[in-house]
Amino acid sequence: MTEPRDEETPRVVIRDKRRIDPISGTVRVPAGEQPAGTTPAGTTAPVREESMSEHETPVVDEVPAVQPPGGAGGGDVAAQLAERTEDLQRVSAEYANYRRRVDRDRSLVVDQAAEKFALQLFPIVDDIERARDHGDLTGAFKVVAERVLGLLDGLGVEAFGASGDAFDPALHEAVIHDTSSEVSVPTATTVLRQGFRRGDRVLRTAMVAVTDPESPAPAASAPPGDEPPAG
Repeated sequence: MTEPRDEETPRVVIRDKRRIDPISGTVRVPAGEQPAGTTPAGTTAPVREESMSEHETPVVDEVPAVQPPGGAGGGDVAAQLAERTEDLQRVSAEYANYRRRVDRDRSLVVDQAAEKFALQLFPIVDDIERARDHGDLTGAFKVVAERVLGLLDGLGVEAFGASGDAFDPALHEAVIHDTSSEVSVPTATTVLRQGFRRGDRVLRTAMVAVTDPESPAPAASAPPGDEPPAG
């Protein structure tokens, strides 16, 4: 005979506390907790609302207007560019003029120095030519004379003036005048001193004796009584 079970005996309750559900494989959420990002049932997430007075207007940051290339800003840039270009051209022209002026002055200084040195050699050259005419240009004196003449050649100086040249007042200095029927134009028949020039510039004129052509005899005038009668 079985004894009746005491109704007050506690029942055995088995609870599954495993974190992972063995059937679905999902994570179990303990009772009383809400998943992240959810709100309890029957509640609504608060929404932040900003009230604005009906007389207020939204403030928008001002953005500076961009000038198009062809607008007023572009015109200013073009004007500045033209001004700078004009300044550059003016400076370039001034520099070019300065360079030409410096080169011209430098060349002028060189020419003046060469001419001044040549003028100091002319008396020595005159002595050399006289010695040559007398046959005394020999030995060591001849060597020195050739070196002096070589200096003139190096300076670009050349002698001029020879017997038979047509008289030219720009090149010759006439100290003696004569006439002859053998010449048709004034001619330098005797060279007393050579002339020198450097390029187109005459450094010293040649001293010469000039022979002019003889003037033709004046035609004899007919006697008054021999004049033919007027027709």
